[in-house]
Amino acid sequence: MLNIDKARKEKGVAIVDMADFLGVRAQTVSDKISGTYDFKFTEALALQQKFFPEYDLEYLFTQAVDTA
Repeated sequence: MLNIDKARKEKGVAIVDMADFLGVRAQTVSDKISGTYDFKFTEALALQQKFFPEYDLEYLFTQAVDTA
């Protein structure tokens, strides 16, 4: 799971909103967040600029570290 999932939950951004913005299916975004597929650089940049400008691009698209 990528850090973008943690950030989107904290900010209340729905996967469907991200998918609509990118013009893809919600399942596609979900698969990319879970690591099944990779985000294209242009997708990553667009999501960061639109929904998560306060986060570094590198942070958002690296694997989340489970601290539990």
